[in-house]
Amino acid sequence: MTKAGLVEQIKDKAGLNTKVQAEKVLDTIVESARAALLEGEGAILTGFGSFKVVQRAARTGRNPGTGEMIRIPACKVVKYIMGKRIKSAI
Repeated sequence: MTKAGLVEQIKDKAGLNTKVQAEKVLDTIVESARAALLEGEGAILTGFGSFKVVQRAARTGRNPGTGEMIRIPACKVVKYIMGKRIKSAI
């Protein structure tokens, strides 16, 4: 599903008059989750799942073109944990 599809769903299910209103709702949700993750907090959407920032350790990898071993530095990544309702539905 694309952002346009989500906007359409929000508009229809929330009974909003325009797609612009629905897009503002979606943008607010995304921006709020982004801000929480940047502050090191998690974002939990009950029934859907949770997002949290985790530290990924440095590791070695392989360049697929040359086969050469390379060092991949440590970094922070966002981890998604599926909610119970979605997990049981899938």
